[in-house]
Amino acid sequence: MTRLGTGIGWRPEIADAVERMPGIDWVEVVAENTCPGHLPESLVRLRERGVTVVPHGVSLGLGGAERPDKGRLTALAERSAALGSPLVTEHIAFVRAGGPLTATPSLEAGHLLPVPRTRDALDVLCENVRIAQAALPVPLAVENIAALIAWPGEEFTEGQFLYELADRTGVRLLIDVANLHTNHVNRGEDPAKALAELPLEAIAYVHVAGGFERDGVWHDSHAHPVPRPVLDVLTDLASRVSPPGVLLERDENFPEPTELERELGAIREAVRDGERSAVKRELVRLGRDASAAQHARPDRAAEGAAKTAGPVAVRPAAEVAPSAEPVPAGPGGEGDAVDEAVRERLGVAQAALLSALVAGTPVPEGFDRVRLGVQARALAAKRAGVVAKVAPELPVILGDGYRPAFLAYAQGRPMRGGYRQDALDFAEQVLLDGRLEEGRARRELRTWWLDRSGPAPRARSPLARVGRIGRALIRR
Repeated sequence: MTRLGTGIGWRPEIADAVERMPGIDWVEVVAENTCPGHLPESLVRLRERGVTVVPHGVSLGLGGAERPDKGRLTALAERSAALGSPLVTEHIAFVRAGGPLTATPSLEAGHLLPVPRTRDALDVLCENVRIAQAALPVPLAVENIAALIAWPGEEFTEGQFLYELADRTGVRLLIDVANLHTNHVNRGEDPAKALAELPLEAIAYVHVAGGFERDGVWHDSHAHPVPRPVLDVLTDLASRVSPPGVLLERDENFPEPTELERELGAIREAVRDGERSAVKRELVRLGRDASAAQHARPDRAAEGAAKTAGPVAVRPAAEVAPSAEPVPAGPGGEGDAVDEAVRERLGVAQAALLSALVAGTPVPEGFDRVRLGVQARALAAKRAGVVAKVAPELPVILGDGYRPAFLAYAQGRPMRGGYRQDALDFAEQVLLDGRLEEGRARRELRTWWLDRSGPAPRARSPLARVGRIGRALIRR
């Protein structure tokens, strides 16, 4: 397994600081934000220095009911080749639902949503992971996600689910200790229990990130300092296995470089604490065994019986089940194709949940309505933030009115084609609803929308402008 060392998530906002940071062995980039033929110069320089770069996908949706999209897999493969990466990573999540499989409208979450820990979902996930593994030129590792909500009727703990996935597919695991902490606060799941049930030999590397708690809910923001409880989970993991790599994630609200370096130092110390704990535990065990051997009385009868019995059979690691009873693999196990009825059942359930979150439809039976509301507001807030990055002119044009206007728009209006299309749809809705009075802001927003809503940039001649406005009105 590749030893990565200590790394940090590469982001354009901190690119210069990352290049100057001491002790950075590797970086991780968001796969969808990189273009193989036009890599940022900072990444090129890091690679030339021998720094490993790992692409981290966020949009494949391996936990969705549909099979992985071939185009997305090809793009992920191209990025791994362009970056010379030893592996690629994605998430155990679904990000879209609906469509032909369920004969319902296609919906995009714009976020990573939890997969139900059921046999059906596991079978589908295993087959999807195998499809992805076959399409990628390097090994795949998949990440556990943070969750605000829990599915009703789950059949596995998180550790059991990850164990079965790794055992049946051979996929590597990217363990996010911040997400284990999030699920502890939000779902009452014990991180130590999850770590005890994991196939530790399958861990490719570890994520560490910050967040914040509000009204009893932990938000995995990637925009706040790493708290002590997350570092404690990292120490626990490092006391069980030496992680091949540990990486600090930060996506926004970037602090000064010295603060990032301090957090990296705290992460290194947490790993060392875990490793020291493991050494002490082993020394205690050896001392106890030596003491027991010294004081044991010779038992000739037992010694003779042991010689007669012969060697003790040791089960391979792959045969050792987690702490709970093993669950039969069922359809989709051992390389079998998943029955389409299984995919349809999962697809209907995921579409119902996603529709409730982004389209305002009724909450499916068995879900916590309050938590679902928190998740829906979090999704809308994330949409508002990403759209502001993708179309930075909109917050400038609308000023303080941007965020409340977008959140009002997002209620019952799902994304229909990614964040850039979402920005256009939002601007169009603001122009249509009549709440923005005639004036500078409305004129600038209309100009912005007209410049981007057609198949080509708008011509600048007065005659062409009149024609374009007429065509836009006809489309309306």
